[in-house]
Amino acid sequence: QLVESGGGLVQAGGSRRLSCVGSGNTFHTYTMGWFRQAPGKEREFVGAMRWNFGMTHYGDSVQGRFAVSRDNAKNTVYLRMSNLQPEDTAIYYCAAARTPYGTKWPPDSGDFGSWGQGTQVTVSS
Repeated sequence: QLVESGGGLVQAGGSRRLSCVGSGNTFHTYTMGWFRQAPGKEREFVGAMRWNFGMTHYGDSVQGRFAVSRDNAKNTVYLRMSNLQPEDTAIYYCAAARTPYGTKWPPDSGDFGSWGQGTQVTVSS
């Protein structure tokens, strides 16, 4: 089970940090990802952090502005968003890889099998 939090209304140029808490004692073995979906648009890959060595990968639209991190002791993955723009408005979802340890890199949405309920981020201009 994955539960996101931290969404809300933010002004353009501002920052926000989303959190996603997982359950169980194998959280540290899973690659974790963030996706978003804006109204009328397809789900978009935002970023991911590999289960080991802290490797990260980002979507082109957020590269340099967003950062994924994780605290395995807290079963939590974070998405730090900076310089937010109105086009970042979306529901943000965290996801865990389908299998522990192994997933191709960089991953795509098909590599993730567990999803949170999402948290809304709205950026006002």
